[in-house]
Amino acid sequence: MRIGELSRQTGASPRAIRYYEQTGLLQSERQSNGYREFDDTAIQTVTTIRTLFELGFPSELVSRVLPCTGEAGPIAGECGALMRRVIEIRDEMDEKARRLDATRDQLTQFLETANRR
Repeated sequence: MRIGELSRQTGASPRAIRYYEQTGLLQSERQSNGYREFDDTAIQTVTTIRTLFELGFPSELVSRVLPCTGEAGPIAGECGALMRRVIEIRDEMDEKARRLDATRDQLTQFLETANRR
């Protein structure tokens, strides 16, 4: 598929897709006319890249995590420590979410109390 179709299917801009390719996160084949051609696995790859960036992962970590998320499964020896770090990041996010929930609940309680006065 061409970059426009990949963009439509993933919601990533063509510029972002070109960036992913420039940084080695995504591969394409160049056709004789110069167009990029992406295989069907590019949809999942771009979706994963976008998710990791949205979670705040830096490019360097995305490039290390990405091979552990593909259809081929984790690369032996490479993913164990990395996945433990991702688990730590997830757990840190859970803790932040719990703290935000508690803060929201306290603010709600404060507002309810203030409105009764």
